[in-house]
Amino acid sequence: MIDAHHHFWNPHENYHPWLCDEPPIPFRYGDYSSIRQPYLPPQYFADAGHHNIVATVYVETEWNSRDPGGEVDWVDALHARTGHPGAVVAQAWLDREDVADILAYAARSKLVRSARHKPQAAASAAAAARGATGSMDDPRWRDGYALLAQHNLHFDLQTPWWHLDAACDLARDFPNTTLVLNHTGLPSDRSEAGLQGWHQAMGRLAECENVRVKISGLGQPGQPWSAHANQWIVAETVNIFTPQRSMFASNFPVDGLCGDMATIFDGFKSIVSELPESDQAALFYDTALATYRPVFARESARG
Repeated sequence: MIDAHHHFWNPHENYHPWLCDEPPIPFRYGDYSSIRQPYLPPQYFADAGHHNIVATVYVETEWNSRDPGGEVDWVDALHARTGHPGAVVAQAWLDREDVADILAYAARSKLVRSARHKPQAAASAAAAARGATGSMDDPRWRDGYALLAQHNLHFDLQTPWWHLDAACDLARDFPNTTLVLNHTGLPSDRSEAGLQGWHQAMGRLAECENVRVKISGLGQPGQPWSAHANQWIVAETVNIFTPQRSMFASNFPVDGLCGDMATIFDGFKSIVSELPESDQAALFYDTALATYRPVFARESARG
């Protein structure tokens, strides 16, 4: 398996505002005090348990935004010591004046394959409106997005499903940039209307051939993660995007607030167990391999 989305961090040594500052920020999974501590390859592979994870994709951790290059340097050094991670999604706020320099610096790393910035988002579908400053419609933000292709970088998009209409426009306007939707489009509203809106939005986005999706981030506050609770969402995502454009990911340690890694990955395996082996291979390995081209550790996968 290739884990297409996870995090390492050490808030005792580096500044991540959400992990270091008091009081903690409001968080979609509720109390996250248990993960405000170092999480490095030994902890990750202990969590991985029996799963044969041979490479991983590190995703930016909301590191100090005044020093985005510092995160790239830190992960490069971690890889040099441990062989992990195999690929990196770097922080790049696309509406910053210095975004060209930030992207150029990140692209120098042999591990960086993509950039992530969480564009301005509304708190609910009812409040969603196009054209907000800092959103995917913002001309300044889009100017930053246009720079990604110069460095052969993808874009990892984290936004709730009610903004996927803007993501469709972005994908169509920049067909040479691969857009990777994070966390299954954040289907947190499990009401009938919420799931219907999510399903329609995902279907429209999937019409753009340069879009991929990471199936992860499906936890719900106060509820243990279960395959039963997430089966329909996972199955529909795979049906909509196809296995060749979908990939499973742990989102650890964050999703560890909802379930252990064995439960989550075993749940994914059970949900797709009736698919052809080639489709299962795409979901757990091939799509992530083609998208992120990870550098494999010379040692065993567990370091």
